[in-house]
Amino acid sequence: MTVEDVIKAYRCREPEKRIPVLRLELDYELALLHEAMVENNPHLVDQCKSRLRELRREMIMLEAL
Repeated sequence: MTVEDVIKAYRCREPEKRIPVLRLELDYELALLHEAMVENNPHLVDQCKSRLRELRREMIMLEAL
């Protein structure tokens, strides 16, 4: 987490509206990860994991506000 991430989170005036959208994004990315694992696609698995890490960080910051 960087200073820019914290500033971005504080500038978001409506985190309660972002959290439900973020949950949908998490669900979608988890579904993509599942597909990538079933298809044995390591490149896509890595991409999904990276995106999930980003979404997780954002969720933690929003919930802390």
